[in-house]
Amino acid sequence: MDSHIECARIENSGNSNQVTQRLETLKRAIDDNLSATIRHAELVQTALPLCPKVSLFLLSDDYPRGRMPDDEMLRILDAPAYWAFCWASGQVMARYLTQNPEIVKGKSVLDFGSGSGVVAIAACLAGADRVIACDNDPMSQSAIKANACLNNVEIQQLDDINKLDNSVDVVVAADVLYDRDNFPLLTLLPDLGDEILIADSRIKQFELQGYEILDRVTTTTIPDLDELKEYSDVKVYRAIKAR
Repeated sequence: MDSHIECARIENSGNSNQVTQRLETLKRAIDDNLSATIRHAELVQTALPLCPKVSLFLLSDDYPRGRMPDDEMLRILDAPAYWAFCWASGQVMARYLTQNPEIVKGKSVLDFGSGSGVVAIAACLAGADRVIACDNDPMSQSAIKANACLNNVEIQQLDDINKLDNSVDVVVAADVLYDRDNFPLLTLLPDLGDEILIADSRIKQFELQGYEILDRVTTTTIPDLDELKEYSDVKVYRAIKAR
């Protein structure tokens, strides 16, 4: 497991120039990652409408400008830059944690399928003692580093859930059940922590036996992808492991 906390340490030392330089380096890395897939797109610092405490480097909302070339469309389909969006479920989960900090305050938290790192960042801002962001995509890992630095928080990263050394207090997962092939994750998550929080807009409540609904919010992905209305209806579910 690697720990990427350089920006927070530099910030605490009072060296603002080093913070700026580190952030610029991380931003260039994710800009390069994006241009490898989408040549003329741009990442911009964006405060989340539902959770303005959190800002992320996201795809600008004016893309695409005109017709997208066929080869570019094929590259996007082959390697979608999902980390360049704040998906609706991620934004709702980030909002819920910052509005209900007692859920994670002083606890260890695992953000499973972290993407941009939005939920991990929110857990840090809500007072979690230790936050681990798990994602197996190297480009996502770069985005998590940059976004953590942007928000001046300390996040540990994991590229394989099997490398988790100990179970955690709280497992959070937002928008990881978009594909039914991912449903076996529902049986995996309780093995990772004592309390499980899931945010999703694509699953039906009866498919989450043992979970209660904590929150329900209508919102969109940032930038807005003009998805079906049903995908804007996000629910936050919770299950607590029986002791």
